Amino acid sequence: MTLGYKLKRLRESKGLVQREVGAEIGLDGTFISQVERSKKPINRKHLKSLASFFSTDEAELQMLWLSDKIYHIIEKEKTAKKSIQNVLDRLN
Repeated sequence: MTLGYKLKRLRESKGLVQREVGAEIGLDGTFISQVERSKKPINRKHLKSLASFFSTDEAELQMLWLSDKIYHIIEKEKTAKKSIQNVLDRLN
């Protein structure tokens, strides 16, 4: 799951439009649309506000944010899977 997809689900579950979410955290509704479609990354500093606004777990939003960031760095690398496995091994 991407952060954008999660944010879209949260927004829709509250019956809100992108403009309303953007206004809550000081961003444009068009930008929120791009975030939901994984076209633009959101700044990490907005995750706490989003978690509070949606009454959801900030740690989950942080995890999805970081996962998206890592994915976009390595998505076109031929050794992406092996590199991720190496990182996992090092973290354990």
